[in-house]
This record gives sequence, structure tokens and C-alpha cells, in this order.
Amino acid sequence: METVRKSGPAWAMFILRLILGSVFVLHGSQKVLGLFGGQGLSGFAGFVHDKLGMPTFLGYLAALCEFVGGGMVLLGVATEVGALLIVPVMLVAVFKVHWAHGYFGQNNGFEYPLNLLLVCLALLIGGPGKLALWNPFRKWRWTQPRYTEGMTT
Repeated sequence: METVRKSGPAWAMFILRLILGSVFVLHGSQKVLGLFGGQGLSGFAGFVHDKLGMPTFLGYLAALCEFVGGGMVLLGVATEVGALLIVPVMLVAVFKVHWAHGYFGQNNGFEYPLNLLLVCLALLIGGPGKLALWNPFRKWRWTQPRYTEGMTT
């Protein structure tokens, strides 16, 4: 049981990265590559310009941030940078796209993008965990978690 307690946080962060990263790689591939019924890069950039009233280049940038950031999070390669790439995209999704529809996802509300944003913030605060491929920010982490300290069996 003690082994599970010691390795549990690493697996928890791995699961968060796996879920968040796969969501953004898949959604990003719709926007960047036109896969899975997506509209491709120019189609998404056009949506950003026409429907959101934002400059077209931000559509290109947002699509690349989703795809690349998702890949970084999924693999655990500079996870904090990947999560930071996704945060502004989700802020726009929450406030510019979904806010007017209320909270619930069934009405195209901001429930889902808000939850994705919060998982990004959790990864920024907690880091990628020990199962990340490359964690260059480990030595600058403001807290070093001690999950088993003070626990009794």
C-alpha cells in the first residue's frame, strides 16, 4: 500500500496529461490538418475572423497552440509550456464563443472549455509528474510535494 501512496501522484498527473493532451491533439488535428471532419487551418482561421471578429492570424496561431501544446502535454515534454499555449485558446473559447450560452454544455455553454482550462491550470501548478519525458522546470518548482509525509498506514 505504501508503494501506491508514493507513486499515486505521479500516475494522477500522468492521467491528467493523457486526457488533456489527447483532447487537444485530436481537436488541434481537426483545425491544423483537417482530420476527423475538421475544417483545416484556413477554415478555422476563417471562422475566427468571420464569427469571432478577430484577426485571421490568431486563428492560425490558436490552432497551432492547441495541436503543439496538446502534444507537449500528452508526452510530458515541457508540460508547463504546452499548458501555457492552451490557456489563451481556452480563455477565448470560454468568454468569446461559449459564454453567451450559459454554463451547461448541452446548450453549447462554457462547461467543457472551462474544465479544460482548469486542468491546464492544475498542470501549471502541480507540474507534469515524475512520468514526464522531459521536465526542464523541475528545479524551479516553487513547492516540492511530499505526499507521504505524515501519513500512517
